[in-house]
Amino acid sequence: MSALLYYVALPFLYLVSLLPFPVLYLLSDGMYFILFHILGYRKLVVYTNMRNSFPEKSDEEIHLLAKKYYRYLCDLTLETFKTLTISKKAMLKHCRFTPEALAVMDKMAAGNQSLILVLGHLGNWEWAGNSFSLLCKHHLYVIYHPLSNKHFDGLMYRMRSRFGTGLIPMKETFKQMLANRGELTTTAFIADQSPTKEGAHWMTFLNQETPVFKGTELIARKINYPIIYGSVKRLKRGYYAVSVEVLVEQPKETAEGFITETHTRRLERDIIAQPEVWIWSHRRWKHKKG
Repeated sequence: MSALLYYVALPFLYLVSLLPFPVLYLLSDGMYFILFHILGYRKLVVYTNMRNSFPEKSDEEIHLLAKKYYRYLCDLTLETFKTLTISKKAMLKHCRFTPEALAVMDKMAAGNQSLILVLGHLGNWEWAGNSFSLLCKHHLYVIYHPLSNKHFDGLMYRMRSRFGTGLIPMKETFKQMLANRGELTTTAFIADQSPTKEGAHWMTFLNQETPVFKGTELIARKINYPIIYGSVKRLKRGYYAVSVEVLVEQPKETAEGFITETHTRRLERDIIAQPEVWIWSHRRWKHKKG
């Protein structure tokens, strides 16, 4: 059944990816109407997450933010499928790195310094990875969760690796990073996943007690690569700018919890600045402390 679903969906997905951007966003508008007004996809999760994160906002403000989020979610979904066929030129037009970000990356490359990149599910992180691989001298590796459906997992793998990005299954992260020490690499961790309660770092994030995945910190302190933070800002519909900054130069010299607190606080700042482009439909707070 999974194979049948894949082969039925594949031509449609390629057709979507070939649509001109104005038509793509018209399709997205239709998706938004269905998702928000008819299906009400995960509305309870979205509204609960937003209200708990922004208790100072009125119901009207939360409702407006939710509508903006669902529009962005539909855009993001179709933009991701656009990766199947988008050209290098178009990719760099729609997702650029700031001059300052390129200067940071060039400086690190000149020193033959491999890096750990931390970012969240904010803006179009998929496009940011593509542009990174096209613009930067480092070989980008992204930590990911393989999908249970091997056919769609293969499709996502092809999409993400089209421009040279490598993928590392989460369970093999440290092993692969050690194996890659002979090359100039940046290994990207998406740091706002929802970890299990056991072994998580607990902290206040968006006004709530939140478990944070500690794997980034544990690996960084072992391998001692500088940690950079990536911020993906949505400039307007279909256009993004990526900035990076060095968060920690010597991870092994930091106290326990410092790295986790630092990159989580930095992400929180970006979410507050542009909340509609973070993934609110994820059950981020399904675990409670205690």
